Amino acid sequence: MNESPHYDVIIIGTGAGGGTLAHRLAPSGHRVLVLERGGYLPRERDNWDSTAVFVKGKYRAPEFWFDKHGTTFPPEVNYYVGGNTKFYGAALFRLRPQDFGEIRHHGGMSPAWPLRYEDLEPYYTQAEHLYMVHGRHGEDPWEGPASEEYAYPPVEHEPRIQQLSDDLEKRGLHPFHLPIGVNLHQDNSGRATHSSVCIRCNRVDGFPCLVRGKSDAQVICVEPALEHDNVDMITNAHVVRLETDAGGRSVSTVVAELEDGTPARFTGHVVVVACGAVNSAVLLLASANDRHPDGLANRSDVVGRHYMRHNNMALMAVSKEPNDTQFQKTLALHDWYLGADDWDFPLGGIQMLGKSDADQIHGEAPRWAGAVTPNMPFEVLAHHAVDFWLCGEDLPDPENRVTLDRDGGIHLALDENNNIAGLNRLRHKLQGMLGHLGMHEQHLLSHSIYLHKGMPIGATAHQAGTVRFGNDPTSSALDVNCKAHDLDNLYVVDTSFFPSIGAVNPSLTAMANALRVGDHIIERLRG
Repeated sequence: MNESPHYDVIIIGTGAGGGTLAHRLAPSGHRVLVLERGGYLPRERDNWDSTAVFVKGKYRAPEFWFDKHGTTFPPEVNYYVGGNTKFYGAALFRLRPQDFGEIRHHGGMSPAWPLRYEDLEPYYTQAEHLYMVHGRHGEDPWEGPASEEYAYPPVEHEPRIQQLSDDLEKRGLHPFHLPIGVNLHQDNSGRATHSSVCIRCNRVDGFPCLVRGKSDAQVICVEPALEHDNVDMITNAHVVRLETDAGGRSVSTVVAELEDGTPARFTGHVVVVACGAVNSAVLLLASANDRHPDGLANRSDVVGRHYMRHNNMALMAVSKEPNDTQFQKTLALHDWYLGADDWDFPLGGIQMLGKSDADQIHGEAPRWAGAVTPNMPFEVLAHHAVDFWLCGEDLPDPENRVTLDRDGGIHLALDENNNIAGLNRLRHKLQGMLGHLGMHEQHLLSHSIYLHKGMPIGATAHQAGTVRFGNDPTSSALDVNCKAHDLDNLYVVDTSFFPSIGAVNPSLTAMANALRVGDHIIERLRG
């Protein structure tokens, strides 16, 4: 069994939480070890091939989990340096200020956070600048105050999306430029354009970026962190267990299996878990011992519980005019985020997806593609497609949970109908506007290729909530600094800590929180 030097901090995972934390700690001079379950994602033509990525699932992990009925399903997980940010859409929203308080939904209550929007706001700004977010504060009337403007201007709409924005404004709505983390050149006027070699067509949502133009954690954080001599990284190191000292008060050893199957043991003053909400809970549960019989940080019995993943719909409308847009992911709408004139509860948000191509549409056939017109070829349908992503809040139900069986199999129990009334109303809002937006009114088609073709439980891209933080150790696993209540040196910095998830993509909040926790850990180590 391999032995290693003692580190100041061991970080397990390199995604939005772990990768960002490594970047924050790197300049401190403290010795940091980063352990990543996977390797580097290969840069190859299949990175941008719809059939390889979506239909064949080439880059998804070859594993299966069990649902609450014991049926296996393939989860949407990817084990590479950069974590799931290698495949995310790079839509980097802040939670609304109201999301940090208690909100009543049609399906129940969304609980308050133990900190306020104002506590996280400076770190939101830092994360936006770090991840090269392009946007413009103030366009969305429902966003919180920002201490600084985005460092990069919004990506300009192409003509068909600009027309969509204009038509929405004519209806009294407030479309805004979607904040997106990409590396774009700017023209002489200072506007961000999509003509750069850094972005090819619509290859953002769900695709790894062949030309490193997407602001993922590998490119933005991990690689710069590794330029510091005090930061080491071991890839293909699957952490399987955390061991504690005799008193059970701190993590003493991180146990991993290396690529060749060799076991390895690592020690550090501080241990940070950032494996993703499901796998972080799995690691803590798998680390049960005599002092912690139900798993680490689990005296309150919340580890693995309150799993959330957003209520999402990927929908394709059919434009009456051709849609020649290359980079479509530039617009969002939050007018019904917190409610509507005819509904007292939150509905959620609408944003653009990367544009459908013929391969993606063909991957859905014959389920709905022929419904538009049986004589329309996939290539023509793709030329008229306008793609939307609808996002509603999933509520934290303690019975939506991650558990392990005796053989280490991962079980994910999920009520897929949790709080979906608002999302269904949001779809009807969009459907009712199609005729005013230059779309065929009868065609708003479910585009489930983004949701793994009829397997909603497998769509785990927005997973959160399984190791929630809070002030009360009887109802939370972590304190406000994301340190385990029950252990002196264990932290969790992925989206596991969320007590609620809001209705926007969670990545920026995970990044901002990792910067916040990073500052706390630096101060701790100085002490």
